Amino acid sequence: MKYVWILLLAAGLGAGGYYLWRQQSAVGASSGPMRRPTTAIVIQTNISFAVNAAGEITPAEQVSVRPEINGRIELLPVDIGDFVKKGDLLFKLDDSELQRQRASAVTAVERARVELEKAERDLRRAEQLLKERLISQELYDDTRTAYELAKNSLERAQSELAVVEERLTKTEVRAPFDCTVLTRPVSVGQAVSGSGGVSGGTEVLTIADLSALVINAHVNQADVPRLHVGQKVEVTVEAVPGLVVTGIVERIAPQATIRNNIKGFATRILLRNVDTRIRPGMTANIRIPVASASNVTAVPLPAVFTERNPETGRFERFVFVRQPDGTVEKREVKVGVSDFFYAEIQEGLSPGEVVMLEMPAEELERRARLLAGQGQQGQGGPAGIRGAGGGRGPGGPPAGGGGRPGGGPGGGGRPPGGAGRQSG
Repeated sequence: MKYVWILLLAAGLGAGGYYLWRQQSAVGASSGPMRRPTTAIVIQTNISFAVNAAGEITPAEQVSVRPEINGRIELLPVDIGDFVKKGDLLFKLDDSELQRQRASAVTAVERARVELEKAERDLRRAEQLLKERLISQELYDDTRTAYELAKNSLERAQSELAVVEERLTKTEVRAPFDCTVLTRPVSVGQAVSGSGGVSGGTEVLTIADLSALVINAHVNQADVPRLHVGQKVEVTVEAVPGLVVTGIVERIAPQATIRNNIKGFATRILLRNVDTRIRPGMTANIRIPVASASNVTAVPLPAVFTERNPETGRFERFVFVRQPDGTVEKREVKVGVSDFFYAEIQEGLSPGEVVMLEMPAEELERRARLLAGQGQQGQGGPAGIRGAGGGRGPGGPPAGGGGRPGGGPGGGGRPPGGAGRQSG
């Protein structure tokens, strides 16, 4: 009897589970899969399009400080992070040997000057004696030659002294501008080589002006035509959340380079009103506004189609407007600024109208018949309806290569040049 009750209980549970499964299946079948919207209402909204890039923050002025002559570090009064004013001492080389050379050169100059003074006196006396015909011309010439040699000796000694004194001035290196010490790879007592050598000299310090920072960015070649020197940009820094600063496009390289398999142009952006929390080496994200429109008539990108007129050869943009009686009207429109989601309609639509997000079946059938007719005549396919995804940038020429079904932005995730969709 016990086993009978167990079997009955198991059968009841199985029947209940089967009933619940059928109920859920029925509900799922009745609700059906979720469908995306096929129409949209024309609205008033704000549209803006910007070019985005990333780059590394670096000082506008950065100098690798190296001595001009060989020597040994005698004094190094600055360290990493120190602020140094223009003209302050950065480091000093041991000049004891040069001081000895200078003393010797000074002595040589004094000796040569004494010799020259004696030679001048001898020459004046010889000139007088020659006038009185008390000495021969040959003796006078020897006296004059001795004078010229003494004069040359003094000039040579003075030149050697000037060289030593110039080298002495190079033992002290001072800040060329107000700066901050970034690196100091050497220490006091270390021997260093001059910048005139084959190695280019030993780097003693790296200094930079941190009051003027720049961003070196790599901007995609397709976005560069929208940039210009002097243009304002918005800059955010990953290491300083919430901080937004203004930058100015300072320089755009004249020739493209390839970085990470992307061809683009090196762009230098100068930061204005630098925040003290921003440091060299940080990564910056750059937003460069290139087009915007406020409170304009707009439709979703999938609602706009682009087609080449076979008679005029120009590209025309149009939408399909659903009328209150259910009919659909194909209407040409003038498109302005576009972003990732909406396209501005400058002419052809009014807020509140309803547009189709997919091409009506009647239009697809018409184009299929046209395609079949041209195929029979051997003339190839008709001028195709082109898509939103193929273009780049707001208000640009019609996109090439067709867009994605559904009207999403194409071209590597960039806004469409001419809003439109592919006919399928």
